[in-house]
Amino acid sequence: MGELLFTNAKVFTGRGVDDFTTAFRISDGMFTWVGDQSEVRDEESVDLVGRTVLPGLLDVHTHAARMSTLSGGVDCLPPAVMSLAGLLDRLRSHPDLGAGAERWVWGRGYDESKFPEGRAPTRNDLDQVSTDQPVIAWRCDGHTAVCNSRALELAGITTETPDPAGARFERESDGRPSGLLLEYPAVRAVADLMPVPEPAQQVHDLDRLSAHFFSLGIVGVCDLLATVIADPLRTFRDAWGQETKPRASLYYRWDPDSPPAELGEDDRQGRIRVGGLKVFMDGAYSNRTAWVNDPYPESCERGINTVTDESARAAVAWARRNRVQVAIHAMGDRALDHVVELFGEEEPWLANRPSIRVEHATLVSQDLIDRMNNARMSFGVATHTNFYFAEYESYERNLSPAQAAIAYPIRSMFDQLPYLALASDCPATAWSQADDVFLSVKAAVVRRAYNGADIGQESAISVPQALLLYTGRAQQLSDMGAVGRIEAGYEGSFVILDRDVFSIDADDIDKVRVAETWVGGVNVYTR
Repeated sequence: MGELLFTNAKVFTGRGVDDFTTAFRISDGMFTWVGDQSEVRDEESVDLVGRTVLPGLLDVHTHAARMSTLSGGVDCLPPAVMSLAGLLDRLRSHPDLGAGAERWVWGRGYDESKFPEGRAPTRNDLDQVSTDQPVIAWRCDGHTAVCNSRALELAGITTETPDPAGARFERESDGRPSGLLLEYPAVRAVADLMPVPEPAQQVHDLDRLSAHFFSLGIVGVCDLLATVIADPLRTFRDAWGQETKPRASLYYRWDPDSPPAELGEDDRQGRIRVGGLKVFMDGAYSNRTAWVNDPYPESCERGINTVTDESARAAVAWARRNRVQVAIHAMGDRALDHVVELFGEEEPWLANRPSIRVEHATLVSQDLIDRMNNARMSFGVATHTNFYFAEYESYERNLSPAQAAIAYPIRSMFDQLPYLALASDCPATAWSQADDVFLSVKAAVVRRAYNGADIGQESAISVPQALLLYTGRAQQLSDMGAVGRIEAGYEGSFVILDRDVFSIDADDIDKVRVAETWVGGVNVYTR
């Protein structure tokens, strides 16, 4: 690849919040020197004319495999869809509507908390789209879906059908299924009937997705549910195995009845690797299935514990044996407490990153932070600001004032937890283009929702802190190799911005765009 010298830039290195420089050199795809341009003497260079440069960005909790499968569905996310009528209209726009009784009509991303109708959709609503074809729409959190009567019929779900373990088929007053499917086992009872693309098509769809990530400056991802496609490691390697594609660390869904095969050394190495297992301890806040200590406001419900202790321990034993992480989805404070109760006194098995990642971590008290730091186990946290930003109505309804005070306390976690990152959880987030890093950074900095509501401004962090959680500290949470820093010995991957994110007004941070993305010293995207 040769050698390139870049000068006259404002370079955020990703090594620390105050670590800036002005020049760097890339040789054979790797950073070999980073320093001040005053050290450069009479060399040909690429003059970046003062532009702002960041390390290639890392999204350590996203769902690339799932995103690659969504091209056949219609987008039902806010702000495009803000009503039940709008949802039905969007589903009616599906290209397969009217194409035959065997063709599925489906959409993704609705958020009923923004609907003026004030309720979730049901099978009766989706029957207005079609009664001959199966129709299904995923909620924005990805944990819930709704389907029509035809889909329920195909799945054999009736009044007598028992709820799956850790999930629920919602029912009408007479006991008939309403079409609302709460949590993954219930959703899969219907969704698993949908046709699966051929392997070549899966590779093609995933390959196309790399352009999307590069347009956002994202050069590496952790896919936290890669097993939504068959043979994910082979599929990702066929699609992204080249040096000018994104890196990916794949996390397989834990199923105690069908655990993954034991890993070989090659499975854990390279640009595309198996990073660990994904375990669900609870559900989501927006649909009141997160497992909480105190009942939800005006309710006696405390959410759902979605995994047995036996199954969770078996997942950790598998990960320990195979030397990969366990990523535990835990949003509610009871779920978070239980993770520490189960595993806090066990020995960690990974030396260069946390053995157990906690995903989302909505309600984080100081006591929980202290317990995680004092535990024998090494814990890390991948959390968000875009959930509270995009799903404000649900959080306002489902959090007590005391809970809201400790919801996503990014500043406390940044200061006290050694392993922490921000991430998108796209597409399981109630906003179009939720994996735009600068939307997330703005939410972390101003701590206001999309409608201007306060979402904990006392927990706000600075722009350099937020970007560190998408670069250097993100790399430490989940190893994807030598990326996330502009530093000698790291891959020469970086992004050039169209404006200086460090000096603009905070309200304009979400307007920042990536002008160029470079991977291994190669320009892979120019706006």
